[in-house]
Amino acid sequence: MVRTVAVMTSGGDAPGMNAGVRAVVRRALDCGLEVYGIHNGYEGLVSGGDAIRPLGWNDVGGILPRGGTFLGTARSERFRTVEGRRKAVENLCRRGVQALVVIGGDGSLMGARVLAEEWVTHCAELRRQASEDVCARMPDRLHVVGLPGSIDNDLYGTDMSIGADTALNHIVHAIDDLTSTAASHQRTFIVETMGRHCGYLALMGALGGGASWVLVPEEELDLRWHQKMSRAIERARAIGRPHQMVVVAEGARHPDGLPIRTEELKKILAERLGIDVRVTVLGHVQRGGPPSAFDRILATRLGVAAVDLLLSASEEPLCHMLGLQKNRVTATPLSEVVEKSRAVGSHIDQGNYREAQKLRGESFARTLELVKTLTRIEPASSPKGDGCVAILTGGADAPGMNTAVSIAARCLLNEGYAVVGVRDAFRGLIAGDFQELEWNELTSWVNRPGSELGTARHDVNGRDLERMAQNIRERNIRGLIAIGGLGTYLNAARLAAAAESLPELALPMVLVPATIDNNLPCTEFTIGCDTALNNIVQAIDKIRHTAGANRRAFVVEVMGRQSGFLALAGALASGAEKAYLPEKGICLAELNRDVAALQESFRCGKRMVIFLRNENASRHYTTDFIARLLEEESRGLYQVRTAILGHLQRGGAPTAFDRILACRMGSAAAREMSLLLEQGRAEAVALGLRGRGVEAVPFREALEEMDLETGRPRGQWFLELTSVAEILARHAPSCTVE
Repeated sequence: MVRTVAVMTSGGDAPGMNAGVRAVVRRALDCGLEVYGIHNGYEGLVSGGDAIRPLGWNDVGGILPRGGTFLGTARSERFRTVEGRRKAVENLCRRGVQALVVIGGDGSLMGARVLAEEWVTHCAELRRQASEDVCARMPDRLHVVGLPGSIDNDLYGTDMSIGADTALNHIVHAIDDLTSTAASHQRTFIVETMGRHCGYLALMGALGGGASWVLVPEEELDLRWHQKMSRAIERARAIGRPHQMVVVAEGARHPDGLPIRTEELKKILAERLGIDVRVTVLGHVQRGGPPSAFDRILATRLGVAAVDLLLSASEEPLCHMLGLQKNRVTATPLSEVVEKSRAVGSHIDQGNYREAQKLRGESFARTLELVKTLTRIEPASSPKGDGCVAILTGGADAPGMNTAVSIAARCLLNEGYAVVGVRDAFRGLIAGDFQELEWNELTSWVNRPGSELGTARHDVNGRDLERMAQNIRERNIRGLIAIGGLGTYLNAARLAAAAESLPELALPMVLVPATIDNNLPCTEFTIGCDTALNNIVQAIDKIRHTAGANRRAFVVEVMGRQSGFLALAGALASGAEKAYLPEKGICLAELNRDVAALQESFRCGKRMVIFLRNENASRHYTTDFIARLLEEESRGLYQVRTAILGHLQRGGAPTAFDRILACRMGSAAAREMSLLLEQGRAEAVALGLRGRGVEAVPFREALEEMDLETGRPRGQWFLELTSVAEILARHAPSCTVE
């Protein structure tokens, strides 16, 4: 059984690595294991001494919001030699380390794999040379677990690697900022992203930033690719978009394999089109700054799973990488990970682009096709039949709604369908308040917060249905795409139920899940929930900045209605000590335990404790009540403050995750609507993200997954993270503090 674990970070730093180390250390200590931290990667492993030292509970306190890696990382030429690896084995044996957790990219994981494979050989040699003390603690085998840490997201065996989401957010925010100045001066910008052999950042950045063209290593270019790009930008300018954005991965290549240089691109566009072109190389800013909520949660889930996997290890040595596949932690042999990750680069070098895309996975190939479609389409010259498709955004606004409307409408316009927007959701459908959705205006909606069409909460009644039927008939609306939350879904159900008595309501409908509450059926994530989660985590990070001022406990109230997603995920990503959820409720006995734990934490020296409370966690135990209870029982140990985050949770430009999800769902909504219209089916479907793919589910089946009494799905995947959040956030078992 594994009793001693070492953890290290290696290769290029990636935001979220600290969260991974924290999870490994605290989960291991909670399970009674001894933990060592290896500083400066493989160089520290070879050096030994103070570079390998024990890590306690408090050593990893307060590191969740920090970018980079507090353990440090460095290249090591010595580790590349047999003698260097033997010295590394000796250093591990001196401390009796039986398992090694490595967070890094393919080179780092390759090093771990080689070390595990050579372990027996090195140990045999060390037995002849090393001291009795080293031999006495020498394990028979070394278990190795790798965690994918790379902003490039270029590792086989995981849909996302630690750091990629944060880097992507930096890219889309940079594109947003550049778009402002590009529009002011009617310029075209070329933005270079990282990615020597992987175009993930460039591809997703182009999708989320609304770029006009993208160049990635995995796409095969024909000999006249530059002419196609120039013509596409020229057409875009002709229809009213004078400013353009071209995104290129640093590893993009000409058809002959030579690298595409940004200055070369600038010269091509400037000379062919006679336009003002500027170049921005984002560089290392992409890997800097605090990690996003997604990266913190991803790293935490993988770190905890790594320790659990080690505890279940049998006699055979483990040598696996843990990754996230279809939103589930999955183990893949390190040999397969390294082999197939490096095979992508080989296929690109040899010109086998189809094989390279296949190894990247279905999601990458589908997104590449979507980006190519969105960057090359323009309004169809001839309409497809009479009538139009209506699009509305209902309920409370959610970041990403505008993105979904923009993509869905442009895809439909490209197919030849006329599209109208409904102002103020179902109220606009009742009042007949429509607006034409124009191509040029839609292209600028991708990064806008809120909803340009407007949203409104309104429960449709019988009289409303008659007026809607009349407006649908007069406007000749052939289909409806409704983007919103639970209220929007229920109103759509009322329309469908009234179709027998009002034939005008018998029209195809596509429901797109968009709400910060993340409480809809058939989807693990809804449009808007990631932005809200990041707003919450950033607010809590700022609250923690006041920790040095005084000993304080904060009770922070977050939204979510009857779903605890924001509270639980917010606690996991911010390190909050408690999350009160509507799924569990609050009881007096629990509050008593929490008061006792809080007093113990501050007696042990803590200076800041955060309790998160979902707005509907309890009818009577309100945020104010809990704060006054904690204050009353403080005995002068601490002060209590409340923070109700309110509507700041749904404000601001959507995150990269929400934009990409909205793009995928918007295109899927257009595709489903086109299919329903072509087949003449007056049916309703609901879209959802399960794993990596956006699926369409019959609307009736979707509603059956809902518990309408509680206002949330019957099954919620995130609740399995409850125990993880509770274990990692508490104070040290030994009564020492962060």
